[in-house]
Amino acid sequence: MTARIPEAPGLRDLGLANWLVCKVVAARQRVPRAHLFTTLGQHKRLMWSWLPFGGVLMRGGKLSTRDTELVILRVGHLRDSQYELQHHRRMARAAGLDDATQDLIFEGPGAAGLDDRQRTMLTAIDELVGTRTLSDGTWAALAEHLDRPRLIEFVMLTSQYDALAATLSALRVPLDFDE
Repeated sequence: MTARIPEAPGLRDLGLANWLVCKVVAARQRVPRAHLFTTLGQHKRLMWSWLPFGGVLMRGGKLSTRDTELVILRVGHLRDSQYELQHHRRMARAAGLDDATQDLIFEGPGAAGLDDRQRTMLTAIDELVGTRTLSDGTWAALAEHLDRPRLIEFVMLTSQYDALAATLSALRVPLDFDE
């Protein structure tokens, strides 16, 4: 699969600020190039609009890191986003979601071994990704586990990673790891 946006990791292609961000991200991820960032970095203003939004949703929000990674893993699985899964399987492990728990997340809300909160969140993710909305019943069940700010964040996080999966697929962004 050939990337639709040619790889442009250089200073001239990205500008100084984006080039520096790409270098820092690649070093933190321990990869030669962070392809998502070198791709988005070719649209300088867009990258700087997306970074703070994504950062708040991923690590600066009200949802726990475990809940955040559960959402991202499920969306990545539903959208078959290998790029998202490569990165977030590692992050999820660091957040305490071991491989067995990740397998339950991939199996879905009917998997034996999930707690009620996880089952409810997975049901809501599946519904939101599949229908672009949540039924009253699913919303009520989710509201038993999340307060108002977390409900808003849950919907935004799910939608953001669904959109990111579409972006990665449509632009054919290469994987960062060889595995």
